[in-house]
Amino acid sequence: MLVLVTTTAAAQPRPLRVLYLSQSVGFVHETVRRPADGLASSELALQAMAHDSGAFTVELTQDARDITPARLADVDVLLFSTTGALPIDRPTWDAIVSWIESGRGGFVGVHSAADTALAFEGGQEFYTAFLGGRFDGHPWTQGTAIGLSTLEPRHPLVSMWPEHTGYAEEIYQYAGFDPARVRVLQTLDMRVGPLRRPYPVPVTWVRQSGAGRLFYTNLGHTPSTWDDPRFRAQIVAAIRWTGHRLDAPTAPNPDVQDRAAITALSAAQGLDEPTPPSDLSEIASRIRALQALHPEKHDGDATAWDAALDQLSDSAP
Repeated sequence: MLVLVTTTAAAQPRPLRVLYLSQSVGFVHETVRRPADGLASSELALQAMAHDSGAFTVELTQDARDITPARLADVDVLLFSTTGALPIDRPTWDAIVSWIESGRGGFVGVHSAADTALAFEGGQEFYTAFLGGRFDGHPWTQGTAIGLSTLEPRHPLVSMWPEHTGYAEEIYQYAGFDPARVRVLQTLDMRVGPLRRPYPVPVTWVRQSGAGRLFYTNLGHTPSTWDDPRFRAQIVAAIRWTGHRLDAPTAPNPDVQDRAAITALSAAQGLDEPTPPSDLSEIASRIRALQALHPEKHDGDATAWDAALDQLSDSAP
C-alpha cells in the first residue's frame, strides 16, 4: 500500500509595511532632497533595502499629515528622517504613541529625527521624551573624521559594525538625554579624530515603549552613509526588530554608559583609562554635565568648564 505524504513549507510572514517620512520643516538634508524628476537618495536606498532583503515594503511621504490613525492600521513601522516642527497635532501624536505602546507598531529614527518637534504646544517636550533626546548642536560637522565604538558587538542591531572603526559623519550631541531610559549601543570613540570632547556622546540607542520598540541612530547624514552596506544592514535589522521579527536586548544599560563616560574623559584628556571608581555613577553624571558647560555655549567663557574639569581631575581615580 502506498501512503502519500505531503509536506507544506511553513508559511512565511508577510513583509513588514514601512512608512518613511522625510519631511523637512526648515533645513533640508541632502539625503531627503528630491530632484525635480525623482526621489531622494535615502528614499532610493530604502527601496533598494526593501527589494534586497525582502523583509519589508516601503511607502514614501514628505508630508506628516499623511500619518493618520486610520493609516496606521496599514503600517507596521514608522521611519523618520525629519527636521523641524512637523504638522502633527496632539490627537494624532497620541494615536501614534498608543499604536507603538500597544505593540502594533514600531519606530525607527535616523539622524535628524532628533532635530524634530511637533507643531502643538508642548510638542517638543513630548517628542524628546519619546525619542530619548534632542539635537543640541553638532560639533562634529559633515565629513569630520570620527571614531565609532560599538558597545555590544554581538547585539543584532550593531553586529554588522566593528567594535571600533573610523568613519566620517556629522554627529549630534543631545539635550534631554537620560541614560536610565535607553540602551546605548554605539558611541563616539574620543580616542579618534581631531575633535575630542571629555564627555560621552551616544550614537545609537534603543528603548522599549510599552509593548513597542524604538530605535534611533545618529548616522545617516550623508548619501555615502546610506550607501554603506553596514548602515543598510543596520536599518534592515532595526526595521525587523521594531516590527517584532527580530529579538534583541532592550533593557537600559546606564552602567555601560557610565563606563563609556570615564573612557571619553580619559581619552579626550590623553590619560590612561582608570579602573572604574566605586562612585562611578556620580562621576559619570558630572562628566555628562560638561557638555552644557563647554565654552562654545557660553560665548567663549571657559571659567565653569575649566573649574569642572579641574574638580573631575581631582576626584577621578
